[in-house]
Amino acid sequence: MAPVCPRVVVAGTSSGVGKTSISLALVHALKKRRLKVQPFKVGPDFLDPTYLSLASGRDCFNLDGWMSGKKYITELFARETATADIAVIEGVMGLFDGVDPKTSKGSSAETAELLSAPILLVVNARGMARSIAAVVKGFSELEKGVSIAGVIANHCGSARHREYLASALSSANLPPLLGAIPKEAFPELPSRHLGLVTAGKSNLNAEILDKLALVLEDNVDIDAIIKLAKEAEPPELGEASSEIIPEGQKVKLGLAYDDAFHFYYADSLKKMEQLGCRLIKFSPLSDETLPKNLDGLYMGGGYPEEYAETLSENRPMLEAVKQFAGSGKPLYAECGGLVYLSQGVETLDGKRYPLASILPTHVKMRKSFKHLGYVEATFTADTILGLKGESLKGHRFHYSELESDPLKNSEWSASYSLKTRRTGETAREGFSRKSVLTSYLHAHLASNVTALKKFIASCGGN
Repeated sequence: MAPVCPRVVVAGTSSGVGKTSISLALVHALKKRRLKVQPFKVGPDFLDPTYLSLASGRDCFNLDGWMSGKKYITELFARETATADIAVIEGVMGLFDGVDPKTSKGSSAETAELLSAPILLVVNARGMARSIAAVVKGFSELEKGVSIAGVIANHCGSARHREYLASALSSANLPPLLGAIPKEAFPELPSRHLGLVTAGKSNLNAEILDKLALVLEDNVDIDAIIKLAKEAEPPELGEASSEIIPEGQKVKLGLAYDDAFHFYYADSLKKMEQLGCRLIKFSPLSDETLPKNLDGLYMGGGYPEEYAETLSENRPMLEAVKQFAGSGKPLYAECGGLVYLSQGVETLDGKRYPLASILPTHVKMRKSFKHLGYVEATFTADTILGLKGESLKGHRFHYSELESDPLKNSEWSASYSLKTRRTGETAREGFSRKSVLTSYLHAHLASNVTALKKFIASCGGN
């Protein structure tokens, strides 16, 4: 069996303790040591992976036990770490937080156990001394098989504070303190919605990355972290097969990709290419025409409301997408893509901006979440993604809501029965008209090859 890549999980006692800053700092610090760092993110988030990709120079992949399953996770990890020196896995929420409060399914703890990955537990140590021992003891003993290898205290007050924290852990025979980050030492990362703002080098440039890494180098034992990663017990990993389609059989799929639209799972795009898609990126913000001779369109999520005025003013592109929607070729749009296909969007300041006018409803932005959580879509009719009775897993997180029911228009129908994982509630969704399908669902397509093959076939592929 091939050697398993050294790996660590950066987990937290809760959200907001500094996992993202520490993960980015660690990735960049390791990269500066000329290591090939493969980043991963536990859970369904799109934002943190984009920043981890910028920090590492490699695509970041989501590891989600509920959406994709354990076998898929081990195969993905084996495949994407084959050319890496070390893997850094950023956790989600608190270490044991997953799809329900009774188990660790979908949590960072589940992923760490599955990959036999040592855990760096990030603790907000503000106003804490010996109590850190109680916190770490609880996290260490809640579940067997979860290995906390070291602790990083964030928001530390002073050198003496650090000594107290280290002594408290040592005296209780708990995992060691590997570092203590002084309060406000990290440069501030801009925040919005579920995490960081729209991904871009302007928000995470080389200067910010260097500052993050320098803080970590000055306050954390990175050599000890590397040692822990290398000494981790090897897990049982699957061997993923790659199904490659000959060049001549590829279909041309237009992919909306710019500052307004960039919420895509990296493994889904890679799998599309393996199965016969030539992905051709275009910008609804700046391009006036679609790429030529496309066989299909895929418009993912993002923040179209942040660029509503620019999108609305680009009438040539809006008209091109509308014409494509009427061509009979497949158009699949998720969340932000749904907003783009609507009659228009009303932003929080009350201004309304006309958009593609394909879906027969306007969209209105809210100050708080409309939906957040895992969902499963069961097809109630044949679609460009699957046949009646088949299903897709994914999640929803959006601040917008539909002003009216598109199904009141007889040309449109609901293709999904959308079941919320947390409550079990169902709703009619997956709005479709001929070869157009749009939804608030962010589907994890890479782990559902059947759906991808159906979509590609709908575009004219084999």
